[in-house]
Amino acid sequence: MYKAKINSQTYLAILEPRHADGLYALIDKSRESNGQWLAFPSHTNQVQDTHSFIEKSLKRLAENNGYWAGIWYKNEIAGSIGFLYIDWEARKTEIGYWLGDEFTGKGLATKSVTQLIEHAFNDLNLRKVEINAASKNFKSRSIPERLGFTQEGVIRSYEHLNEEYHDRVIYGLLKEEWKDWKSHEVKEACHAQT
Repeated sequence: MYKAKINSQTYLAILEPRHADGLYALIDKSRESNGQWLAFPSHTNQVQDTHSFIEKSLKRLAENNGYWAGIWYKNEIAGSIGFLYIDWEARKTEIGYWLGDEFTGKGLATKSVTQLIEHAFNDLNLRKVEINAASKNFKSRSIPERLGFTQEGVIRSYEHLNEEYHDRVIYGLLKEEWKDWKSHEVKEACHAQT
C-alpha cells in the first residue's frame, strides 16, 4: 500500500522525505495534546528529527517489517498511522496512529485504522491486529472499541510521560472476528434502512 484512497477527501500514503517539513509543522502545532499520551513529540524538536523518522520508516518498509503512512485530508497532512512491526511467524501486527489537533472529530483515525485492518488481513494475510493505548486516553481507546477489538489486558506503569506513569491497555482483533464484526455491521445498517 503506497497510497490508499479512503474517500474523496481522505487518503493514506507512505511517508517520504519530502513530507518531513509538513509532518514536523503538524507535530509542532499539536505537541501539547499528543505529548500528553505519546513520547514522540518530546523527541521531535527540529525538521531533521522528522526526516530521520521517515528514513527509519522507509527502512522498515524495505525490510518488510512495518511502515508509517501519512493521513491526508483535503490535501493537507492530518496525522500519521502505521504498522509498528510485522511478526510474520505469528502473523500479527500493531497499529499506531495520531492526528493533529485541527483534524480530530472527523472520523479520520477510525477510517484510517479500518483501512490498515483491511490491508493487514486481506493483503498481508495476517491473523491478528493489536492496538495499544494509554488507559486514560479515552479518545484513542474508543477506536478499537468501536471497531470490534477485544480488550486483552492492561500493562501497569507501562510508560513514564510528563512526570506520570501510564498504564497501557492492549486490544486485539483476529481475522475471523473482523469478518464477523463487518457482517454484523452490514446487517445493522440494512435493518436501520428498513
